[in-house]
Amino acid sequence: MRVVQILPTLSFGDGVGNDAIALKEIIGKMGYSTDIYAENIDKRLPEGTAIKADKLRDLKKDDVLIYHKSTGTDLSFKIDTYKCRRVMIYHNITPPDFFRPYSASATQLTEYGYKGVEYLRDKMDYVLAVSEYNKSELIRMGYTCKIDISPSLTKFEDYEQAPDEATMKKYRDGKKNIIFVGRIAPNKKQENVIRAYCCYRKLNPDSRLILVGSANGMENYNERLVKYVKALGLSDDVIFTGHIKFSEILAYYHIADAFLCMSEHEGLCVPLVESMFFGVPIIAYNTSAIGETLGGSGILLDDNDPVFTAAVMDRLLTDDKLRESVIEGQRKRLEYFSYERLSNIFETKLKAFIEGK
Repeated sequence: MRVVQILPTLSFGDGVGNDAIALKEIIGKMGYSTDIYAENIDKRLPEGTAIKADKLRDLKKDDVLIYHKSTGTDLSFKIDTYKCRRVMIYHNITPPDFFRPYSASATQLTEYGYKGVEYLRDKMDYVLAVSEYNKSELIRMGYTCKIDISPSLTKFEDYEQAPDEATMKKYRDGKKNIIFVGRIAPNKKQENVIRAYCCYRKLNPDSRLILVGSANGMENYNERLVKYVKALGLSDDVIFTGHIKFSEILAYYHIADAFLCMSEHEGLCVPLVESMFFGVPIIAYNTSAIGETLGGSGILLDDNDPVFTAAVMDRLLTDDKLRESVIEGQRKRLEYFSYERLSNIFETKLKAFIEGK
């Protein structure tokens, strides 16, 4: 019996791609013949990581096809042509309304993504959603098949690599470093991070905000953010890293004093988990899957008021006992995302589906 995965694009360093690669290893250890198929394969990946999607043939009735759904793609409308058992891993799609003012292409892509999800609602035998939030979204869209929760896998050993020394040296200068990690995108609400930081800086001028993430495809939104920072007189204090190396991302986690997330749409939000790993205390706005991911850890805000957020941040960064308590809570929550634990969950869920339990 074969258990294979398929997705439109397998990218180097991408969260969905990393999940697929990790699952390939688990499925292989379960004793099944397995491969990853993708329409586009990043050339930076080791040879043999994946096979072109058009090479996927001869799936039998008892074989299992796992489809990673996270974007708009024609592939969604071809999945039902594979006459085998079909499983979807739902990573979520950002609602198109976030992109409408900034990018016609991103708006169309996400609209198409939701059409694909809706098309598949009566064509999947089983779904694994990476969060309860994602599961609830599928139920609202009419899914009636069994849906279980299986969060994306994160290999924490990857974060034990050496951070970029130049970045560490540059920003370990005594200033308080507030960071947010995530692509520059309207749903991430970097403007609200900037707005809160502007208020915080009045309490502590000896600080900076570092926005870690690529603006690729979101240049219009990024330009507005840069203009906003300039209008606030913060051009010297707000850093846009753009696309950077993994070692540099690690360095920003190492030098961070707090992680501020004001995002309004996340299907899981892996940077929150990364912050837990690095012992960076988190302040986050309670939207979408964010509260679920934090699981009672960090500091969760029910209001995105910038003055209140700034006051919370100031308290966090001046009250050592509070900071230690927050970090300890995050450390305990991190156990939920352990690679071994989530690997076992996926293996158990997949085995039960295959065996018809």
